[in-house]
Amino acid sequence: MKNKIQFALRLLFGIGYVNSGLNKFFNYMPVPDDLPEALIRVFTAFMEIGWLMPLVAVIEIVGGLLFIPPKFKALGAIVIFPISVGVLLIHLTVAPAGLPMALFIMAINVWVIIDNRRKYLPMVHE
Repeated sequence: MKNKIQFALRLLFGIGYVNSGLNKFFNYMPVPDDLPEALIRVFTAFMEIGWLMPLVAVIEIVGGLLFIPPKFKALGAIVIFPISVGVLLIHLTVAPAGLPMALFIMAINVWVIIDNRRKYLPMVHE
């Protein structure tokens, strides 16, 4: 049962990140009209750094795709973790309305990392 729940959450999580990454390239999702001014300033600054958003998009797509299949979930969780931290920090600092979803996303990411902690041990042990 735990594996089915985790797979469903990984699938939704992965698809969400793939969708977010693709949207950064193709801009098919409308931007809400009621974005906080501070959030608009943050994203405007991100856009000024020409390479940053394409890099984030590629990491979201690759990390999201890796997060779904059981064989690569440990790698996907580590690849996407910095993006999840960024999402959480944005919602903690400038867009608190999205904080519950950001915490949920971070919880899924951390759960998969903790669940796969044995796979990471060779990276830190000789």
